[in-house]
Amino acid sequence: MRTGIFLTVSPIDRQRLSALIRDRNAPQKHVWRAEIILFSGDGVGTVEIMRQTGKSKTCVWRWQERFATEGFEGLLRDKTRPSRIPPLGPEVAVGVVALTLQDPPGETTHWTADMMAAAASISPSAVRRIWKAHGLQPNRWRQFKLSNDPQFVDKLRDVVGLYVDPPAHAIVLSVDEKSQIQALDRTQPGLPMKKGRLGTMTHDYKRNGTTTLFAALNVLDGTVIGKNMQRHRHQEFIRFLNAIDAEVPTGKAVHVVLDNYAAHKHPKVRAWLGRHQRFTFHFTPTSCSWLNAVEGFFAKLSKRRLKRGVFHSVVDLQAAINRFLQEHNQQPKPFSWTADPDKIIAAVKRGHQVLESIH
Repeated sequence: MRTGIFLTVSPIDRQRLSALIRDRNAPQKHVWRAEIILFSGDGVGTVEIMRQTGKSKTCVWRWQERFATEGFEGLLRDKTRPSRIPPLGPEVAVGVVALTLQDPPGETTHWTADMMAAAASISPSAVRRIWKAHGLQPNRWRQFKLSNDPQFVDKLRDVVGLYVDPPAHAIVLSVDEKSQIQALDRTQPGLPMKKGRLGTMTHDYKRNGTTTLFAALNVLDGTVIGKNMQRHRHQEFIRFLNAIDAEVPTGKAVHVVLDNYAAHKHPKVRAWLGRHQRFTFHFTPTSCSWLNAVEGFFAKLSKRRLKRGVFHSVVDLQAAINRFLQEHNQQPKPFSWTADPDKIIAAVKRGHQVLESIH
């Protein structure tokens, strides 16, 4: 042991070191460190410790000093070592962020990590760290569509008001059509899912016709009135309205939320409304189909029944849709609107301001 280094191993530390050596699950580096300290506490010289443990003189001295300063816990952790590569300065991150916010050179639409690494003379992993730290994701993008409806605010508040506070003794229905649903039959049968293997489905298919689903979601209880029809015109829409009129209890006012499709505003539809005074139409703003609650049901239908379905005919497709409607209505969930309309209005205004500043 070096001059000036004296180790006194307390009984508690000696017990912990011995237990560490006996532990068959302990990392080997912890074991030989404990052996160095026990030998040192027994007065064994440095040369003998080197022979017993197979470690160098500097290694023995290092862990003697570590135990003397930090105790038993110091043997269980390694000190951090500086990287061989010098860290990037803050000016590099500033430059990468500035480049990312600009258009890339050449005929490309967005930056990639490799492109940015070549432009900034750093590694792609460094580019990714900088992007993550600054919340930049050039590889991702989101679609948007701003409504140009001059009555956007009034229509939004009208529809949201029906969702949040429906009128007393009335029924609120969200109505829309899912048109051109294809009866797709696969050219070969798919394979079932197995452990370690996904289920399979051929990419090619055979079209066996289409159908259109007219649906009305009851906002209060979540049930859906649905009818399959071959075409998507005002005649079919009036037939669906008659089906709603027959199912909704008499004496109940019916508030219908629907989009601005031409069939919904046809003169014959307006004449039908004149003959059925208990029906009131509430149109969503232009380009705001997301405001129609029944769109959530259509998404559920597509994901759970249609996307992976195999249908040999339109009749099979319509029967599957009708069964899905029955199952849905057995356990319906009321529709709950949670978004703040004021925040939606503010976001739309910001979107228009940004577009105006660009142009």
